[in-house]
Amino acid sequence: MAVTKLAVLGNPIAHSLSPVIHEAFARQAGLDIRYEKVLVPQGRFAETVQNLIDKGLLGFNITLPFKYDAFRFADEHSVAAQRSQAVNTISLVGGQIYGDNTDGRGLVRDLVINLGWPIENQKVLVLGAGGAVSAVIWDLLQGSPDRVDLHNRTLSKAIALADRQRDPRVKAVDRDHLDKGYDLIINGTSAGLSAETPDVPESIVAENTRCYDMMYATTQTTFNAWGLTNGAAAVSDGTGMLVEQAALSFELWFSVKAGTAGIIATLRSE
Repeated sequence: MAVTKLAVLGNPIAHSLSPVIHEAFARQAGLDIRYEKVLVPQGRFAETVQNLIDKGLLGFNITLPFKYDAFRFADEHSVAAQRSQAVNTISLVGGQIYGDNTDGRGLVRDLVINLGWPIENQKVLVLGAGGAVSAVIWDLLQGSPDRVDLHNRTLSKAIALADRQRDPRVKAVDRDHLDKGYDLIINGTSAGLSAETPDVPESIVAENTRCYDMMYATTQTTFNAWGLTNGAAAVSDGTGMLVEQAALSFELWFSVKAGTAGIIATLRSE
């Protein structure tokens, strides 16, 4: 059986769980893959990917900070990639380099299927306006929320992201005009990396509020701890999103649907 060679590219990259996840998918499907982590020097993304393609690699996952570089590198793009101007999955299709972004669909699948949290008709608040958030807004809107408020420390970035959506349900909101008691609050900021709590009023959380941190962690994230302290009904980190977006990449490469529940459980237990 031929070995399919794949890789995840980023900087830093040592922490990536992508090889563990994709190797588990491959065992499920009876496929033989070799999946490596590649540390890409700043400013050398295109050169690095082309060298790997020349060596026979057929697919790539892209993590920070190269998702915008990957968008520019791809010849063709999915709608999700076009909307976010970012790519997290590259595949070679008929000699063309195809770029997709599975982050948003991965998030929605985790919310709706794994957690059973509704999006339809919900009042949603998204914290942040960087690449992580821009990659998921369009897919969140496909879930038919009542509205999506965007809040960012730099309001102009939230306004620019909201304007790009061209959807009346999306608006940028400053701190003083955040609503009370959102149904769903999604943290797409990196504040938790420095153990910071959100600079938002506690009133945005009510007894029915669900808090989701797009970061994945082995312990309770700072944002989720903040949510529980302020009375949130439920919280989750981004482990499920990580696995679901990987499953969509795997399906793109192999046309095989990967089972995710067992892998999510294993990652959480470890």
